Amino acid sequence: MAKKSTNHFVEMTENSKVELTPADIRALDNLVGLADMVVQSAKSKKDPKVEIPSRTLSNVRYNKRKRYIEMGKNKTKRELFNLSQAKSYMQTMLVSSGCKQLIEQGKSTSIRGLYYLLKHTIEGTREETFGDQNECDPIIEDVEVLLNTLREELHLYAQKKGDMVGMITLRDKGDEIDCSKMGSGGYGIPSIVEPDTIEFLKCKAKFILHVEKGTVWQRFNEDKFWQKHNCILTHGGGQPSRGVRRLLSRLHNELNLPVYCVLDNDPWGYYIYSVIKQGSINLAYESQRMAIPEAKFLGLRSIDYNRCGLSPSVKIALNDNDRKRAKQIAQYPWFLGKAKWQKEINKMLQNDFKLEVEALISKNVSYVTEVYVPERLKAKDWLD
Repeated sequence: MAKKSTNHFVEMTENSKVELTPADIRALDNLVGLADMVVQSAKSKKDPKVEIPSRTLSNVRYNKRKRYIEMGKNKTKRELFNLSQAKSYMQTMLVSSGCKQLIEQGKSTSIRGLYYLLKHTIEGTREETFGDQNECDPIIEDVEVLLNTLREELHLYAQKKGDMVGMITLRDKGDEIDCSKMGSGGYGIPSIVEPDTIEFLKCKAKFILHVEKGTVWQRFNEDKFWQKHNCILTHGGGQPSRGVRRLLSRLHNELNLPVYCVLDNDPWGYYIYSVIKQGSINLAYESQRMAIPEAKFLGLRSIDYNRCGLSPSVKIALNDNDRKRAKQIAQYPWFLGKAKWQKEINKMLQNDFKLEVEALISKNVSYVTEVYVPERLKAKDWLD
């Protein structure tokens, strides 16, 4: 294991060095600290173990003051000399070692790539380190929460998802990118968007408009909505990835940009808004760096069928799963005490149908960009 150091370089060979960022140094210190703890346990003739914050629903709470979901203080022990835990303990150390290797080499890989990097038959046995990807992914999350370090800071990324266009210029790994000159495809939002990778250079935007799907984003982009209204336009391809959520959070907090969400009028649109605003229940340890409590829900609304004079042909009947999910969301603590949200969800259930943002096309191809969103913004007609 490397020594803890404030040195900004790691020697790879006699003639090559990797420059470390401040985030790399912090992550390496955490990883080496974990290894040192194992060594000290062995030297003291104690059973090597780690205590990992419990990622269970019972250990998640809504912080009313901070207005986002966070993890509780419950922890679970993982011991080497416990037959039921020995393999997961080994896997935890293996993932940590793999991440250390990536940082020191100045390279990144996907979570799938890390799985293959670490997968092998344990010497002298027929046992594989990991049976499949589903066995590796939870261990990566364990290491994140154990070290209080995002996987992106451990040089791990997921598949790119989402695009951005608008009045901002940024630097992405040394390349200057003007997001107002990205054509019809926009700037593809990468998985790793930390300050060491993405730097905001110039921003003339007054707000961020986040839409649910790429098809709707394409309509806004083609109509140059971002240019006419001086904003940044993003989408997350449905449920936004960690990279999209983290970038939205950074834009909001670092540049003081309001975030407005144009999502479908269905339980899944409500849930996407919930994740953007309060954080994810499953990944509560990320909320502090990803949740945007000030985000606003701009549409589509349950009242819009009548308010916009939509055709009956755009209705999509609710199924049992939709109704069940809507009732679950209504009971979320951050929605439970909000009369307007309770009214919104109840209205959808009374309608017994849901609406997609694309339903507004039945009025006019550009109705959503030229009428619906501008009117909602002007009237400050949103849900919070």
